[in-house]
Amino acid sequence: MIQYIDTHCHLDGEEFAEDREQVVARAKEAGVSAIFLPAIDVKSCQTVLDTCAQYPGYCYPMLGLHPEEVRADWQQQLTEIRKALPAPLRGGVRGGVSPIAIGEVGLDFYWSREFEQEQLLAFEEQVRWSVESRLPLMIHCRKAQNEMVGILKRCAQDLPGGVFHCFTGNEQEARELLQFEGFVLGIGGVSTFKKSHLPEVLPATVPLERIVMETDAPYMAPVPHRGQRNEPAFVLEVLRKLAEAYGVSEEEVARITTDTAKRVFFC
Repeated sequence: MIQYIDTHCHLDGEEFAEDREQVVARAKEAGVSAIFLPAIDVKSCQTVLDTCAQYPGYCYPMLGLHPEEVRADWQQQLTEIRKALPAPLRGGVRGGVSPIAIGEVGLDFYWSREFEQEQLLAFEEQVRWSVESRLPLMIHCRKAQNEMVGILKRCAQDLPGGVFHCFTGNEQEARELLQFEGFVLGIGGVSTFKKSHLPEVLPATVPLERIVMETDAPYMAPVPHRGQRNEPAFVLEVLRKLAEAYGVSEEEVARITTDTAKRVFFC
């Protein structure tokens, strides 16, 4: 059986409370060799760590403050989250519960710019955590690529790398993001949607070595599961779409994306 990694899954969420064990079993049966879990706020930092402790060596935590969770109390939230991060280090997971990345962090101006300045400051602070700890970034960005790129450019030479999660952009946007050495694009269920342009954009612009696969479960389920609760086993549909788009075997996509995930998060 071919093996591959789901680099972004909210397995700690309430959506999986009733059948998390079965979801993990189905993921393993489908060939998922590891699942990376991003936190979004103070509360989820604990649920992510707890879930990963239940599946040591299989589920790996990422800790951070999601831009949509940035409010007036963002500084207090960051203070609490920072306590869960290790002293500056890089690589590996101790006991299955040490974070492998700073995430899910970033900027999101899609719905509102009410806390725009707070989002910018919170993202800048968490980028500094990445530089200090040598932990990669798991970046969420929506309707804010210019602002995000501007912040990253200020310390580009010091960044340890990371993932631009849920990439859905065009060729120009892909090239702009890939200028950051050590960063890769996270590709998920959107790539399987009928109207998605990713099957054309990616092979024309993005080397397969600069891609990791993700589900963002329970959100963004791929075809043919669209409209259902997403889960890690469904990353197989993303793998199949990438193999078709790049004109290579599913085994090749699995091998390359797995090697890339390991390089970004564990090297």
